[in-house]
Amino acid sequence: MSIDQTDKRIIKRLQGDLPLVPRPFAAVARELGIQEQEVIDRVADLAASGVMRRFGATLRHQQSGFAANVMVAWRVPPADIDRVGQALAAYRQVSHCYHRQADPRFPYNLYSMVHGKSRDECRQVVADMAAEVGIDDYELLFSEQELKKTSMSYF
Repeated sequence: MSIDQTDKRIIKRLQGDLPLVPRPFAAVARELGIQEQEVIDRVADLAASGVMRRFGATLRHQQSGFAANVMVAWRVPPADIDRVGQALAAYRQVSHCYHRQADPRFPYNLYSMVHGKSRDECRQVVADMAAEVGIDDYELLFSEQELKKTSMSYF
Protein backbone atom coordinates (compact mmCIF):
# COMPACT_ATOMS: atom_id res chain seq x y z
CA MET A 1 0.00 0.00 0.00
CA SER A 2 1.31 3.43 -0.83
CA ILE A 3 0.35 6.31 1.41
CA ASP A 4 -0.71 9.71 0.14
CA GLN A 5 -0.51 13.18 1.66
CA THR A 6 -3.84 12.77 3.49
CA ASP A 7 -2.59 9.53 5.06
CA LYS A 8 0.59 11.34 6.14
CA ARG A 9 -1.43 14.18 7.68
CA ILE A 10 -3.57 11.66 9.59
CA ILE A 11 -0.51 9.72 10.79
CA LYS A 12 1.21 12.96 11.84
CA ARG A 13 -1.85 14.03 13.83
CA LEU A 14 -2.31 10.62 15.47
CA GLN A 15 1.31 10.63 16.68
CA GLY A 16 0.27 13.22 19.27
CA ASP A 17 -2.34 13.08 21.98
CA LEU A 18 -5.92 12.47 20.96
CA PRO A 19 -8.49 15.00 22.09
CA LEU A 20 -10.19 13.89 25.32
CA VAL A 21 -13.69 14.00 23.88
CA PRO A 22 -16.33 11.33 23.25
CA ARG A 23 -15.52 11.21 19.49
CA PRO A 24 -11.79 11.93 19.11
CA PHE A 25 -11.69 10.96 15.41
CA ALA A 26 -14.39 13.54 14.68
CA ALA A 27 -12.25 16.21 16.35
CA VAL A 28 -9.18 15.07 14.39
CA ALA A 29 -11.19 15.14 11.17
CA ARG A 30 -12.33 18.71 11.87
CA GLU A 31 -8.69 19.76 12.49
CA LEU A 32 -7.64 18.20 9.17
CA GLY A 33 -10.64 19.47 7.20
CA ILE A 34 -11.95 16.04 6.25
CA GLN A 35 -14.86 13.82 7.31
CA GLU A 36 -14.75 11.65 10.44
CA GLN A 37 -15.56 8.51 8.42
CA GLU A 38 -12.62 9.19 6.10
CA VAL A 39 -10.26 9.31 9.09
CA ILE A 40 -11.71 6.05 10.44
CA ASP A 41 -11.57 4.33 7.03
CA ARG A 42 -8.00 5.43 6.35
CA VAL A 43 -6.80 4.36 9.79
CA ALA A 44 -8.46 0.98 9.24
CA ASP A 45 -6.79 0.66 5.81
CA LEU A 46 -3.38 1.60 7.25
CA ALA A 47 -3.80 -1.05 9.93
CA ALA A 48 -5.10 -3.74 7.55
CA SER A 49 -2.21 -3.18 5.14
CA GLY A 50 0.40 -3.37 7.91
CA VAL A 51 1.61 0.20 7.42
CA MET A 52 0.35 0.94 10.92
CA ARG A 53 0.90 -2.01 13.24
CA ARG A 54 -0.99 -0.79 16.24
CA PHE A 55 -2.76 2.13 17.78
CA GLY A 56 -2.61 2.58 21.51
CA ALA A 57 -2.67 4.85 24.50
CA THR A 58 0.26 5.76 26.70
CA LEU A 59 -0.54 5.76 30.38
CA ARG A 60 1.56 8.01 32.57
CA HIS A 61 1.78 5.35 35.25
CA GLN A 62 3.24 7.54 38.02
CA GLN A 63 0.34 9.98 37.65
CA SER A 64 -2.18 7.13 37.86
CA GLY A 65 -0.91 5.69 41.16
CA PHE A 66 1.65 3.17 39.88
CA ALA A 67 4.81 4.52 41.47
CA ALA A 68 7.05 1.51 40.74
CA ASN A 69 7.99 -0.48 37.68
CA VAL A 70 10.50 -3.18 37.01
CA MET A 71 11.89 -4.65 33.83
CA VAL A 72 12.18 -8.37 34.42
CA ALA A 73 14.83 -10.16 32.40
CA TRP A 74 13.90 -13.85 32.15
CA ARG A 75 16.12 -16.74 31.06
CA VAL A 76 13.71 -19.01 29.22
CA PRO A 77 14.50 -22.19 27.26
CA PRO A 78 14.00 -21.35 23.55
CA ALA A 79 11.33 -24.02 23.15
CA ASP A 80 9.26 -22.33 25.89
CA ILE A 81 9.49 -18.71 24.70
CA ASP A 82 6.00 -18.56 23.14
CA ARG A 83 4.27 -20.30 26.07
CA VAL A 84 6.02 -18.23 28.72
CA GLY A 85 5.79 -14.97 26.77
CA GLN A 86 2.04 -15.35 26.26
CA ALA A 87 1.49 -16.19 29.92
CA LEU A 88 3.51 -13.20 31.13
CA ALA A 89 1.91 -10.83 28.63
CA ALA A 90 -1.53 -11.82 29.92
CA TYR A 91 -0.89 -10.23 33.32
CA ARG A 92 -2.70 -6.90 33.65
CA GLN A 93 0.38 -5.46 35.41
CA VAL A 94 2.55 -6.11 32.31
CA SER A 95 2.69 -3.36 29.72
CA HIS A 96 5.50 -4.73 27.53
CA CYS A 97 6.77 -8.22 26.83
CA TYR A 98 9.58 -8.87 24.32
CA HIS A 99 11.65 -11.80 23.11
CA ARG A 100 15.25 -10.83 22.37
CA GLN A 101 18.41 -12.71 21.54
CA ALA A 102 20.42 -13.66 24.61
CA ASP A 103 24.03 -12.57 24.94
CA PRO A 104 26.69 -14.66 26.71
CA ARG A 105 27.37 -11.69 29.01
CA PHE A 106 23.67 -11.32 29.89
CA PRO A 107 21.92 -14.59 29.04
CA TYR A 108 18.31 -13.41 29.33
CA ASN A 109 16.00 -13.67 26.34
CA LEU A 110 12.54 -12.58 27.48
CA TYR A 111 11.70 -9.21 29.01
CA SER A 112 8.53 -8.00 30.70
CA MET A 113 7.76 -4.58 32.20
CA VAL A 114 5.74 -4.89 35.40
CA HIS A 115 3.98 -1.93 37.03
CA GLY A 116 2.82 -1.67 40.62
CA LYS A 117 2.07 0.72 43.45
CA SER A 118 5.32 -0.22 45.20
CA ARG A 119 8.48 -2.21 44.64
CA ASP A 120 7.16 -4.85 47.03
CA GLU A 121 3.99 -5.18 44.97
CA CYS A 122 6.09 -5.57 41.81
CA ARG A 123 8.22 -8.24 43.49
CA GLN A 124 5.08 -10.16 44.50
CA VAL A 125 3.63 -10.00 40.99
CA VAL A 126 6.93 -11.27 39.55
CA ALA A 127 7.05 -14.10 42.10
CA ASP A 128 3.51 -15.09 41.08
CA MET A 129 4.47 -14.95 37.42
CA ALA A 130 7.59 -17.04 37.99
CA ALA A 131 5.60 -19.68 39.86
CA GLU A 132 2.96 -19.81 37.12
CA VAL A 133 5.42 -20.27 34.24
CA GLY A 134 7.95 -22.37 36.13
CA ILE A 135 10.91 -20.06 35.51
CA ASP A 136 13.11 -19.05 38.43
CA ASP A 137 16.08 -17.60 36.55
CA TYR A 138 15.36 -13.89 36.23
CA GLU A 139 16.73 -10.47 37.17
CA LEU A 140 14.77 -7.47 38.42
CA LEU A 141 15.78 -4.11 36.94
CA PHE A 142 13.81 -1.41 38.77
CA SER A 143 13.42 1.99 37.16
CA GLU A 144 15.12 4.78 39.06
CA GLN A 145 14.07 7.78 36.97
CA GLU A 146 12.01 8.35 33.84
CA LEU A 147 14.22 10.24 31.40
CA LYS A 148 12.07 10.15 28.28
CA LYS A 149 8.62 8.91 27.39
CA THR A 150 7.40 9.90 23.97
CA SER A 151 5.91 8.28 20.93
CA MET A 152 7.80 8.03 17.67
CA SER A 153 7.24 10.80 15.13
CA TYR A 154 7.41 9.80 11.49
CA PHE A 155 6.08 12.88 9.71
